[in-house]
Parts: sequence; C-alpha cells; structure tokens
Amino acid sequence: MTSSPRPPHVGGRPDPIGGTTALGGESAPTRGYLLDNARAEAGERFVWLAELFDGVTRAHFDRLGVGAGSRCWEVGAGGRSIPEALAAAVGPTGYVLATDIDPSWLKAGGGYEVRRHDVAADPPPEPGMFDLVHARLVLVHVPDRAQALTTMAAALRPGGWLLVEDADTALQPLACLDDSGSARRANRLRDAVRELLTRRGADLRYGRTLPRALREAGLVDVAAAGSFPVGGPACDRLEAATIRHVRGELLAAGLADDAEIDAHLAAIHAGELDLTLAPLISAWGRRPAEHPPALG
Repeated sequence: MTSSPRPPHVGGRPDPIGGTTALGGESAPTRGYLLDNARAEAGERFVWLAELFDGVTRAHFDRLGVGAGSRCWEVGAGGRSIPEALAAAVGPTGYVLATDIDPSWLKAGGGYEVRRHDVAADPPPEPGMFDLVHARLVLVHVPDRAQALTTMAAALRPGGWLLVEDADTALQPLACLDDSGSARRANRLRDAVRELLTRRGADLRYGRTLPRALREAGLVDVAAAGSFPVGGPACDRLEAATIRHVRGELLAAGLADDAEIDAHLAAIHAGELDLTLAPLISAWGRRPAEHPPALG
C-alpha cells in the first residue's frame, strides 16, 4: 500500500532532529548530484516519487520476505517514506538503518536509525549483517557505481537480498508519449534535463544493466521487473518540482529560456499534458552462503 504523501516543507528542510535548515539563494555547484537535497523542491520530489513508486517497492519487500525481526539498510534514503515503511514491517525486534550523503530530510527517532554515509566512498556500516539492502534512484547518479554496489553486497548476511531500483531514461526518454502540441516542448525540456544529468555523470542506461551488475557482484537468484507510470497528478507535480529544481541550471547552460520554462509549467498547471517517467527497473539478488561478496 502506498503511503499517503505529506505536504513538503516550505521555506526550509528538516534537519535530523526536527529543526530546519535555511535555504540560500546560491546556485548549485557545477559538479555533483543535480537533484540534491539542499533545496525545498527535493522535499516535493520525495513526496511524489513516494506516491508513484512506494507501492512497487513495498511489494518487492514483501516478495523478498521482509518482516518482523528483519535487519534492513536503506541506502540514499532521501525522504522518510521507505525507512518508515521498513520500520513498520520489521517491528520492534528488527532494525532499519537509513543513510544518505545529506540525511537532512530524514527524521531521527522515526523507528529507524539515521546516519550520514557515502555508499561509493565509505565502507559498509555493518558488513555481513543485513537481511535486506535497498537503494532506489540512487546508483544511476553515483559515478563509482561498481564500488557502491560492492559496498552494498558486502553488507548482506549470507542469504540476504539486495534490491536495487533505478531508472533507464535512455530506454524511454520522452516526457509525453504523444509528441504533439505542448507535449513537444515538454519533450525538449526532458531532453535538456537528461543533458544536465549526463554532464553530472549520471548513466542514463544504467537501469537495464542491473541484473548483470548484480550477478557480477556475486549474487544469485537474480531477477528483475519494470514499472512505467503514465499520467496523473503525481506525474504532473513531480515534473513541476523537477523543472523548478533545475531551472537555474537549464538557464545557465543555455538549454532553455525563461519563456519556455514558464510555458511548460503553465501547461502542467492547466492539465494539458499526459506526463510520464522513464521506466523504473527493479532488480534483486541473494548473497549465497558460500563464496560471499568481498569488499574491495
């Protein structure tokens, strides 16, 4: 069951102890994660990504046997919805760790532990101890994806499951499948956002490689599935939040102008577009009892 979205914070972002961090007017750095957590739009994106994909993710948790007493690591958690869902599933006898390079949208004391952690640079927090390690829409943005995957696999106990969910924006690059009228502008802007992501080191074809990547990490019983939302309020609001988030970067790079962006946001608000997303590829694999993945 998809959790109900909560309104995004206005004017700031929550810190791990419940306060707020003021948002400045500085533009984002030219390198690093394009859709970083340091802006209010990040909170809006977490809300609508949860609305679109939490049901998919939670169904995979059920399939992989997450339940009372399970130990789970949520990597690059971003927002609260998945750590909260895991905490509810594992109950008081289980344990959930939620990590992010910027954990300021997470809530300490919400039934899960919060830590700052860079999955591509830091060692696994508890090697060989987790029944489930999960990351959604994380590794596609991490330059050293292979190291991050190795770190995640090394955190699994024998028999534990790694579930990685990532987009493949090259597989379906359009914002609107019906490329006519104002949808053409939407598709031009989606291309521009994809260009910004590429410049930041994102791999727009990463989703399709996940099954192979999990096998190469030493996991067995590897399988995958895809999810492809088309249309509806959540897609609209996610698109608007994303465009507002990267507006400055689009303008600075000369990939769009103010008039084009304003017209696109107006078309979203008017309900003129049937917006969609790139397919979310969910892939999972199990650490075998013998020959466990080694960190290195």
